[in-house]
Amino acid sequence: MIEEKKWYVIYSRPRWEKKVASLLVTKGIEHYCPLNKVMRQWSDRKKNVFEPLFKGYVFVLPDDVKTWDIKSIAGIVNFVYWLGKPAVVKEEEINIIKKFLHEFDDVKVTDDKLVLNDAVVIKQGLLMNYKGIVLEVIGNSAKVKIQGMGLTLTALFDKKNLQKKIKT
Repeated sequence: MIEEKKWYVIYSRPRWEKKVASLLVTKGIEHYCPLNKVMRQWSDRKKNVFEPLFKGYVFVLPDDVKTWDIKSIAGIVNFVYWLGKPAVVKEEEINIIKKFLHEFDDVKVTDDKLVLNDAVVIKQGLLMNYKGIVLEVIGNSAKVKIQGMGLTLTALFDKKNLQKKIKT
């Protein structure tokens, strides 16, 4: 039975993503360091440069034999772990990133963190589709104020059950 190779995510030293990628090439390890084409302005000129899309991360697709040798490469801090095991990324997700970067320039990676006074919609549960305002963010939960029927309710929701309301 042949085991399929898996994509892993590694942490690199800050601003070493491209260097790590070139070192992986010399070691013969398949990798993907998504680069984003960005216009940069200097005092005397503008220039298109390629910057890593995910700061501090590179994807690797090692042979089983080389998997643990990766940590010995200069600039690599460690594997990214999820639930106590090295995080695995699906091949389809890597392909989506490649297609997206091929299609668009100056891509921005954002983390839609909930902050105070964000308008949200509840995605799940008894209050599904109700709209509210974030009063407080506590770890993986958020205290949300919901108004309706002349009453104001405040409840604690898991952040995964809240969606930022799109401004129109």
